This record gives sequence, C-alpha cells and structure tokens, in this order.
Amino acid sequence: METSRIAHFFGAKLLLLHVGSKTEEKEKQIHGILSQIEHKDLEISIEWKEGKPDQVLLETCKNSNIDLLILGALQHENLYQFYVGSIARKLTRKVCCSVLLLIKPSEQRVPCKHVVVNGLEDEGTALAISNAVYVSNALGAKQLTIVEEIQQKEVAVSIEDDKSLKKASIQKERLRHREDSRVRKLLKSIPENYMNNLKVKTQSIFGKRGYSIGHYAEVVRADLLVMNAPKKTGLLDRIFPHDIEYILSDLPTDLLIVRKTN
Repeated sequence: METSRIAHFFGAKLLLLHVGSKTEEKEKQIHGILSQIEHKDLEISIEWKEGKPDQVLLETCKNSNIDLLILGALQHENLYQFYVGSIARKLTRKVCCSVLLLIKPSEQRVPCKHVVVNGLEDEGTALAISNAVYVSNALGAKQLTIVEEIQQKEVAVSIEDDKSLKKASIQKERLRHREDSRVRKLLKSIPENYMNNLKVKTQSIFGKRGYSIGHYAEVVRADLLVMNAPKKTGLLDRIFPHDIEYILSDLPTDLLIVRKTN
C-alpha cells in the first residue's frame, strides 16, 4: 500500500476513516488489508462515522488536523459529474489539507517510477516541488520531471514568414531559459540527500495551463502528477475551466494536490 509507505517516510500517523455503520465483516476486511502492509511499526487508528461522506471527511480533516487526505477517484467524469462534482472533487475543492487522488488503488503495490510536478510561477510552486521530491523518495521513484507551462500568448509573434518564425523560436528559447533558471533556484532549497538518487529534469511546454500538463503526464505515462492547490474554485470555474479543473475532470494518473496548511 502506497499510503503506508508515505506515512512511514514522513513519520506520520495513519487514520483510516470508514463512513458508514461498523460491521464485523467490514472490520475483518480492513484488518486483513492492514496485516499485509510492509511497515508493521506504523501507528494506525480506525474510526467509524456515519453521515454524508463529504461532510464527514471535511469535518474530520479539520478537527483532527489532517495533513494529507487520500481518496479513490473516478478517472473520467461524465458531463453531470463534472458540473455537480463527485465526492472526491468536492473534497478536493473544499478540504483544508493536501489531497492524494488514486485512480487505480490496489492492495498490491505497483512501483512508482516517474513523477511529474508543475513548475509554474506561483507562490505555491516551491512547496509543490519540494513535496514532489519527498514523495518521490518515499515511493522509490527514480525520475522527476518539472513541467513549466508557458502560455502561448507570451510568444506575441504572428508566424507569417521565415523571419517571424525565427523570431518566435528565439523568444520561446528565451522563455525556456527563464523558466529553467527560476526552477533551478527553487531546487537549491531542497536537501541534497533527497536529490542523490533522483533524476530531475525540466520540461517547458507551451499551451493552456492545466490541460497541457495533464496531457503531458498522460503521454509520458507518469505514475503521479503533483499540482498546486487552486486558490479558489466555484461554479464559474467549472463552467469556464482553468488550471486544475481540466485535470480533475479527466485524471491522467494519480494526482497529489499540495495545499499549505496553517
């Protein structure tokens, strides 16, 4: 179970919350799964609560000072689910902590090899990148790609002939160099021992934020995508999608949304 590996790496306690009535069969099933985890010394507690799943989880995360909420999620949403929002999406938008969405949770561990993290210019990016490095170490991943999404409008050149094409190419290269330099500065704050066994590369892509990195993660078959938490999301954000809303509606892989907690 990847959940136990992450908790053990960060020295955290693991709270298993079951929303619904407690039965002997369910309790036996949970203990059967826990007996198979590799870290037997992990401190684990189990709570049973009744109520609406999203409300119970939101209240528990707040009252228990949870740092990371781990959920199973639908990989693809239909139109109704997109606008109304599945339970996982509702929690992602409202919860007070970071969220890990698993589209293919499994009792048997599937090795994590490649992690992709956003490197866009934002106050939350440094935290997202550092978390991506630490989680990569926790899961034994060997490659981390920091994707710098550059909006096409930054290349304000109309391609009409060879001269304008060359100008646009030069401008794109300057933007790549600018973004690479910014990201490298962020990496300097991470302890070297976390970087030793991790191959880190940067990748600049031009396109719509959120949509572009989601597509990139799918193309390279990343095992985990790490993103900043959105500052705010509401009905208008889902009608006129931006950034993370593209990814939430069509998850390319497991997704870790990093949110700074107080």
